[in-house]
Amino acid sequence: MNPKETLTEVYGNYVGNQRKTASSQATFDDEDPARKGSVLASFQASSPRDITDAVDAAAEAFLHWRRTPVDERQHLGSRFVQLVRQRQEDLAVIVSRENGKTLREARAEVQSAVTEGTYHVYQASRFVGHTLPAGTQGCTGWVQYHPVGVVGVISPWNFPVNVMCRKTLPALMTGNTVVFKPATFTPWSAIFMAQLFEEAGFPAGVFNCITGLGSSVGNALVDDPRVRAISFTGSTDVGKKIQERVARNLTRTQLELGGKNALVVMHDADLNAAVDAAMTAGFACAGQWCTSTSRILLQKQIHDRFLDMLAARCERMIVGDPLDENITMGPVAGPDQYESICTAIHRAKAEGARLVTGGAATGELGERGYFIRPTVFADVSPEMSIFREEIFGPVLAISPVDSLDQALRLANESRYALSSAIFTRDIDAAHKYIGEIDAGLAHVNIHTGFKLPALPFGGWKESGFGLPENGQTGLEFFVDRKAVYIKSSA
Repeated sequence: MNPKETLTEVYGNYVGNQRKTASSQATFDDEDPARKGSVLASFQASSPRDITDAVDAAAEAFLHWRRTPVDERQHLGSRFVQLVRQRQEDLAVIVSRENGKTLREARAEVQSAVTEGTYHVYQASRFVGHTLPAGTQGCTGWVQYHPVGVVGVISPWNFPVNVMCRKTLPALMTGNTVVFKPATFTPWSAIFMAQLFEEAGFPAGVFNCITGLGSSVGNALVDDPRVRAISFTGSTDVGKKIQERVARNLTRTQLELGGKNALVVMHDADLNAAVDAAMTAGFACAGQWCTSTSRILLQKQIHDRFLDMLAARCERMIVGDPLDENITMGPVAGPDQYESICTAIHRAKAEGARLVTGGAATGELGERGYFIRPTVFADVSPEMSIFREEIFGPVLAISPVDSLDQALRLANESRYALSSAIFTRDIDAAHKYIGEIDAGLAHVNIHTGFKLPALPFGGWKESGFGLPENGQTGLEFFVDRKAVYIKSSA
């Protein structure tokens, strides 16, 4: 398939390394958000029956895959990562066309998937149990890890390559098999990746991919008692529903959910660096990432200067066709996302926030696709919805603060607690912020979206549940622990 061509092809599900048509025979179209009404390709509108078939294949494959030596799993995982690297440009074009992020951003996502994927593959060989010395009872004990079985991975549309690798590779390297359900906005990248798993040589049934609506196939995947773990990234509301459903089968969950991430800028900060961070984390990928900056708390001494610098940078951004190398921001992901963001912008105006710049694109650009310009609101008070609710778009809410204590209080007055950042030259202020901020990720003089694969990635409060992704916990989530005691017969 040529990602740069307009497609009319109908793509099947992947079950047991075979292309499968949905039992319903129904399909849905994948739209390019930069071109309203376009059809990139058609994909299977699957039903619960298709999930059952995929879990059947995964359960059968698990019997053999769990006994596959770690070095063999790593060899296949490395081959898959190499294929992702080799096909980076194709994948970037696919992500750009069905997601809307710019080619530069899509390339960065694929490269991030390669970096994280490489780490997860090689980390598996160091992931071993813990042996205890012989005790007073003359026995030796150790902890032995076992794969949990069939794993359901439900991945989001905003990072369809990176998040899929971050979840799937640790599951596979620890001996589990996977049924993968991609977001309906981004099925093309999922099927492309499924082909790479097959090309890498993974045995039939180890990785399976089923496309369709979350309300049908997603629920069926969550409800199947043979699925022993669910790793989900998406909205907090959907995450809560998943948690309620899995309770019936005591299925473990790893939920990476919403955020309302605060950037605090103190009076002594490097303002150029702080504005760069706000632009990167606020408007990259059109603001559609869970760790994006959405609130900026400015100490009053630098409030006006920072706001002027930020507005000027926003005005210079070029919004348009994401395949154009000169574009700095593409469209949002689709009509539902567009309407939700526009509604939030209208509500912010009605509640008294001051629109500094941005809003929905007008004219030919607005008619062509789902484009929203980089948007900044000032004079935002804590009771406003724009301060409290996740918008998941290119919208920044600016609020003045008198002190670090006030900034911490306002930043923590949220049901979300995913990521955070502070810009300051005061090391004591930095340590105070790190110690008191409610967030799973705390950054000092780095934007809120920054992460490393060796460190855990997950939120507190309603931003996450279960063991975090990445690092040691990214593998621990996918194993059961067995305590072993052994004593010689003598």
